[in-house]
Amino acid sequence: MSRFTIRNAVLGLSGTLGDVVVADGVIDSVLPGGAADDGESFEAAGRCIFPGFVDCHTHACWAGSRLDEWEQGLAGVSYLDILRAGGGIMSTVRAVRGASQRELADALAGRLATCLRHGTTTIEVKSGYGLTTEDELKMLRAIHDARARWPGTIVPTACIGHAKDPAEANPVGLTLQEVLPAVTREFPGITIDAYCEKGAWSVNDALRLLDAAIAAGHPVRVHADQFNDLGIIPEAVRRQFRSVDHLEASKPDHLALLAESDTFGVMLPMAGWHLDDRYADGASFLAGGGTLALGSNLNPGSAPCYSMSAVVAQATRKLKIPIEAALDSATKLPARLLGLSDRGELVPGQRADLVLLDTADLRDVAFFGGWNPVVGVWVAGRQV
Repeated sequence: MSRFTIRNAVLGLSGTLGDVVVADGVIDSVLPGGAADDGESFEAAGRCIFPGFVDCHTHACWAGSRLDEWEQGLAGVSYLDILRAGGGIMSTVRAVRGASQRELADALAGRLATCLRHGTTTIEVKSGYGLTTEDELKMLRAIHDARARWPGTIVPTACIGHAKDPAEANPVGLTLQEVLPAVTREFPGITIDAYCEKGAWSVNDALRLLDAAIAAGHPVRVHADQFNDLGIIPEAVRRQFRSVDHLEASKPDHLALLAESDTFGVMLPMAGWHLDDRYADGASFLAGGGTLALGSNLNPGSAPCYSMSAVVAQATRKLKIPIEAALDSATKLPARLLGLSDRGELVPGQRADLVLLDTADLRDVAFFGGWNPVVGVWVAGRQV
């Protein structure tokens, strides 16, 4: 039996010292400081121990660069205008189509290593930059390949409704008739995602795809209301989608309806930080009883962010949510969204995905900007 103790650690926001005993990759017990039996140990020396971050929304598998488009944005060109001109997502689509599966997996593995250094031990990674059957499958295979090279947990999502290729005569038909069946055959039960927005998928087209995915046995999520509220939230609630993600432009009545449902709201404050300084109304969503998860939205265009601590810092300021809610929304709640009930809390029985932070006060994670607080990471009880 593999057993060790992280001694004299500050336990979360409580501010109290404790010993965390880990056995066979699982938290065995959490005891008052100095109470654990002698044996193999790691001395935390009064620094915070915290569950590994769970990043539930990323597009971390990509090729190419969109730095030139970022400069256009700095000059005042809107993201939707860049998208209409063939840039944005389509720029990355062209780069992904030109990359091999190995090149995509290598690039993803490098990004995941950076995420791990910032304390993310579980991460969702979407496809969506292929838009053809061959290229979407190539992306999903690359994500699968990277899973074997990363000590944390990767949860793949097939975001096959990410954009519409203007060169394709019938992109909706292609996705419904070819891409979705191929994904179902090779990756049965994988979550299917779509981007419902002007310039991307309409409400009707997104629902056609997601209804077909549900009929084929897939959980579904939807990007919605990033720039415009097109009205998909009532349908997402009625169909019991797993989540609606973005929500920056959601109308108050739609956000309230989502908050009253069992569907997660996923908010992505780093997109507002990078693009247009618009943010979802996290305070109202929580006040209405909503279940909130946070994600980095790591991608090459609208959210170049590896750090969930940066997400927490922005969430407290821009989403107007309390520190404790932000931390829960970066750990245990996104884990539940991803179907993982075995992580995200510092309690016995949970998987020992843990981060040691270079502070004695967990509030520093939200307080400081531009700082990586992580000085130690354990995945399933193994220090990485």
